[in-house]
Amino acid sequence: MNYYNEIKKELINNEVYKKVKDYSKNKSDLNAYYNVGKMLSEAGKHYGEGIIKEYSIKLTIDIGKGYGISNLKRMRQFYLMIEKGALMGHQLSWSHYKELIPLKDINKINYYINLCENNPISRDELKSRIKSKEYERLPQETKNKLIAKEQSKVEDFVKNPILIKNSYNYEFITERILKQLILEDIPSFLKELGDGFSFIDSEYKIKIGDRYNYIDVLLFNYIYNCFIVVELKVTELKKEHIGQIEVYMNYIDNNLRKINQDKTIGIIICKQDNKYIIKYCSDERIIAREYELV
Repeated sequence: MNYYNEIKKELINNEVYKKVKDYSKNKSDLNAYYNVGKMLSEAGKHYGEGIIKEYSIKLTIDIGKGYGISNLKRMRQFYLMIEKGALMGHQLSWSHYKELIPLKDINKINYYINLCENNPISRDELKSRIKSKEYERLPQETKNKLIAKEQSKVEDFVKNPILIKNSYNYEFITERILKQLILEDIPSFLKELGDGFSFIDSEYKIKIGDRYNYIDVLLFNYIYNCFIVVELKVTELKKEHIGQIEVYMNYIDNNLRKINQDKTIGIIICKQDNKYIIKYCSDERIIAREYELV
């Protein structure tokens, strides 16, 4: 097999295809680079590592720029990554995959591929989310569910810790300041919780008996069709926090929730978690997550 001629033909066909059918160039790129990567891998076994440099020089002369040594090596890495079990997501561009190629964990790679498949995420946003170690901040139970392809729940993708931007470099944080930082960048906060979250209100007023109470943040998730009560604590998680949020959740269930909606979820965002309190909490709808100012 003449590997060089086959590689050259594949790349030229891809260049032509992209010009004629721009709407599907992502699929064309990925298929072409996968095929090229496969041939480069096979050629390397026959002729050694130096063959990439040789082909790079020839391709630059015959086709033009864009086929340097580093790009050809990426195509080979792309092929090897797919062979190891990474998904071929056609909503992703080659630029997206270049951010994923350096990652070693196939489960992590597939998490980000699915993220891009289900959301219109740019290459820059993907890069930012990888840098924030989003996958690493998922609970281990969630990672196990993803690997086993089990059905997820709304609370599965809430990160730990939740990253909150400290825009003003506050040294001393109160609950009011923490809430202010969250409200100033609601889109980022909602992404830390997962997909499908929408903001309803802060300081949501409810009347219990003859007293008014205020829910720190009230959200709704349109994917899982349920309300989410968020309470903010700048201390270690305490048992009385569980009782407080449970009352608020029950109020929302009794007064706001429709018959076709799932039960309300409670998220306590605290400075320091206490796993024993959550362990002995009888309501599985309540979760605790630590926050980290960045």
